[in-house]
Amino acid sequence: MNIRTATINGFAKEARSRDAARAVQFNESTAPNAGAADLSARVEKVAAVAASHAAAVDADARFPSESIAAARAQRLLSIAVPRELGGEGLGVADVVDVCYGLGRACASTAMIYAMHQTKVACLVRHGRGSSWHQLLLRRLCAEQLLLASSTTEGQSGGDLRNSAAAVDGDARITLERQATVISYGEAADAVVTTARRAADAASSDQVLVVFLKENYTLERLNGWDALGMRGTCSAGFKLVASGLREQILPVSYATIHAHTMMPFAHLAWSSAWTGIAAAAVERARAFVRKAAQRSGGSLPPGATHLTRAIASLRTLRCLIAASLQRFEAISADPVALESLDFQTGMNMLKVNASELAVATVMSAMQACGLAGYRNDGEFSMGRHLRDILSSPIMISNDRILANVAAASLLAGTPASLRD
Repeated sequence: MNIRTATINGFAKEARSRDAARAVQFNESTAPNAGAADLSARVEKVAAVAASHAAAVDADARFPSESIAAARAQRLLSIAVPRELGGEGLGVADVVDVCYGLGRACASTAMIYAMHQTKVACLVRHGRGSSWHQLLLRRLCAEQLLLASSTTEGQSGGDLRNSAAAVDGDARITLERQATVISYGEAADAVVTTARRAADAASSDQVLVVFLKENYTLERLNGWDALGMRGTCSAGFKLVASGLREQILPVSYATIHAHTMMPFAHLAWSSAWTGIAAAAVERARAFVRKAAQRSGGSLPPGATHLTRAIASLRTLRCLIAASLQRFEAISADPVALESLDFQTGMNMLKVNASELAVATVMSAMQACGLAGYRNDGEFSMGRHLRDILSSPIMISNDRILANVAAASLLAGTPASLRD
């Protein structure tokens, strides 16, 4: 059905029909409202599929279709949608755990899942006053729709808080933007994109709008032959879209970004990177154990690097846990979410987590020595290292640090360790 021309009542009727049809396809283990143990089992099933195809996804720089199909079958794409809309009502802690689990198996799958869930969070937290977006979330649950993101364009690159292209029109809207990156754009069912509110609006006066696949066309501007994260297929596109004004979220993007987009994305990305680091540490531990067995109990020369890798992984996990706890504690407090301290902290989470993750994987590779450096052995760290090197670059740490620098001048130094 073309959502651009459907009435709300007609769409609701069809959404209910899809819900009923989909319900018979899933057994009790994949039904909404499942427990934590069940979620863990479902993630393990998807991770097993992702791991079995990770090398091919990396080698061919292709979309991880098998693992995303498995995620759909396990209904992982809708776990954070409220129960009354057909989801499971799970929170950010559950989502980041899934990102971590998938990151241990396939980095590209984990990052795709993290980006999708960040967009879902924006719809859930800021689309409650919109019938259109509520019905979209119902459809997402019924059909396990995959959401892509378009927040970078033209010369501004990764400057999420400024847009060049503007929404045009009244009841019906159009948008045309030169998107330097739309990860997995050709495989997605919808694109969630930033834009200027109107042609005469300032670049920072932005909205967030959803276009379903039938609402837009993509014309490829460049390809994606990168060192790592090859399966994210982060090519550039000319996006030409049209739809209804109701497809614009009713809250300004400035609010969405501060309250949800940035903190949620940084938690989800960091968890995916931590999963990669954990997989590298696990591989390094296996190498050291095997080497010790072969030498009658003597540890190999690189064993000290394993100690360092384990320590940095523990620090990384603690960093994410503390940031997650902070976000959960103030998630309903607009003043606290917009505070300089919280915004700086969540921005620095991304910077610190990415740097720690790179250090962890490097230490793990050094623990394995030449066996980790080679590409043709069971202890190879090549893919892990290439994937993790994307973390400070694909979302630029330099840009984040530059944006935080001015704000840091206004922040005081804590008087005690408990402040």
